[in-house]
Order: sequence, then C-alpha cells, then structure tokens
Amino acid sequence: MRFPILVTAIAIGSIGVSGQGTNGPTDAKAQKTYAEAVQAMRVRQYSDALDKFKKANKQDGGQCSSCLTQIVSVASEIGDFKAADSASKDLIGLVHTPEEVAKAHYQRGVLLLQQGVLKNKSSLFAEASDELKTALASDAKNVTWLYAQGIALARLKQDDAAKADFQQVADLSRPGGITHSRALRFAARPELARERMAPAFALTAEGGQRVSMDDLGGKVVLIDFWATWCGPCREALPHMKHIAQKFAGQPLVVLSVSLDTDEQKWKNFVAQNEMTWLQYRDGGFDGPISRLFNVQAIPHTFTIDSDGVLQDEKIGDDYIEGKLKKLIAQAREIQEARGVEQSSK
Repeated sequence: MRFPILVTAIAIGSIGVSGQGTNGPTDAKAQKTYAEAVQAMRVRQYSDALDKFKKANKQDGGQCSSCLTQIVSVASEIGDFKAADSASKDLIGLVHTPEEVAKAHYQRGVLLLQQGVLKNKSSLFAEASDELKTALASDAKNVTWLYAQGIALARLKQDDAAKADFQQVADLSRPGGITHSRALRFAARPELARERMAPAFALTAEGGQRVSMDDLGGKVVLIDFWATWCGPCREALPHMKHIAQKFAGQPLVVLSVSLDTDEQKWKNFVAQNEMTWLQYRDGGFDGPISRLFNVQAIPHTFTIDSDGVLQDEKIGDDYIEGKLKKLIAQAREIQEARGVEQSSK
C-alpha cells in the first residue's frame, strides 16, 4: 500500500535498503534480524520487514536508532500510523546530537502532517507544526522543513505565516527548480496548499521538451500512464489520440507516461501509432513520476485543472471528455479575466 498522492507530495522519504547505518544494532541477533528486514524490503515484503525491524530493535534493547528510523519509514509506507508514530517518539528520546534530534522532530512532524491530510484534523496539523517548529529551531533555513511547515500552517489557515515560509523557501531554492516554482505558487495563493494538488515534477519529454507541472499554470493537464505491453492501454489509444486531436490549440496539455522498460520498443510504438503529443518513458511502476502519482495499475489517467488541482482520477478507459470540456472552459474564462485585468492596469 502507498499513501495517496496528496500525502506522498509531503514525503518523509523513500524507503531505503542500504543497510543498518552508523547507529545500527550492536547485538549479534539483532544484526541478523536487521539484515533479514533489509532483504524483505528489497523484495517489497514491507509488512514482514516492519515486523523484523521491530524485533531487531527489541533484541537490541530498544536502543537501535536505525531500526526505529526504518520502522517509521516502512510503517508510513504501508499506512500503519500507530507503529510509525510510536517509533518516531522513541527515536526522539533516543538520539543525542542536535542534528539527529532536529531530524527526528522533522520526521514526526511530517508523519503527523500526512495523517492530518488523510483525516482532515486540525489538531494533527497543529501538532505537526509544533514538531516542525522545533526542528527549524536548529536549522532555520532548511528548505524541506520550511516547506512542510508552510503546508501545516496553510492547513491551519494561518495564511500570512504560510506565505512567509513559502516565500522563504522560494528565496532559498534554485530559481526555476521544482521546489522554487511550487513555493512561489503557494506564496501567492496559500489556499492552494489546502487543495489536492498534483505533485510537483519536471521531466524531459521525448524530443527534448522540458515539462514542469508548475510551469503549466493556466492550462488543463491530462496525464496518461500506460505501457506497450498493456492490452487495455492499447485499446484506449484511439480514444487518447482522439482527445489530443480534438482539443489541439486549446489550453490543454496531454502527457503520456510509459511504464515500458524497453526504450526502443516504446519509441517504435510511439512512432508507428503517430502519438504526436508529449511522451515520456518512466520505466516502470517504481519510476519517479509513477511513484509520485501512486500508480499501481494501468491505464491510469489524472485530470488536473488550470490551478494544478487534481480534479479526476480514473483507472481504465472511462469517458473523460466531458470533464475536460468543463475544465478547459474554466481555464479560458480565467485567461480572459486575467487579460482584462492586465489591460486595465
């Protein structure tokens, strides 16, 4: 199980399988159990890995900070908030250096923020903000932590404070980068941080065109996850081609994201089927864009409005033209209104 895309946009961090780290277990039995947990993660047996990390920590006398860190990460991934929060509290009490303590508070803050989004509970946002504030006391210019705090404050409807944090993130980030663009959008309109925003991403499509989610503001975006080996995807192709042709020249961007591993096979298929709209190969369900959008089955489409808010999500080839017509009309109205506003200045 993965968190919904709204939550993965505020990620604790991807699950790692690199090993036990500098503060791994010291007990021999715990080390063996930890190694078994890492192996379980490599084959995506996350529930088994979680149980083994818990066992390793217990065998190590509850003093294994790497075990606890992995418990938080794995439990978050599979949606076990109780286990994740318990481990995050234990970790805060176990680590010693100011840097480790700050990181532990940030980790728990994001965990609470994720749960607040899922449950829409202001008390969780408030607790998350307190944890993030504690982390920022040690590193006031940490862009990742500031961004998370901005989300928490926006969710609490403390918009002036949220604006300030998002603006600071933008000031500290690389101009034109993903974080910079999203922070600027939220600084201008913090209410968007309360919406189900499409994840921020940037990619280079086939042909060399650079595509960034936050640079597509003002346009409706249709993202189609597919693969050449997927029968239903091939059946849906004429419909997708029809949409791309029908709405050509209108404020709509169609982006097809392939899960193919064979690049040449994918390129040949795209050329043979005259798929002239934006094409990108993500390489599988564990590709960066697929993970951002929590794609676990294809064909899978996402319809995003001109503000970047996710409006529709479909698995299969359900009819989406009606939704697109409505969103494109809204985008045109917004463009016209902004044009009138600019001309009056």
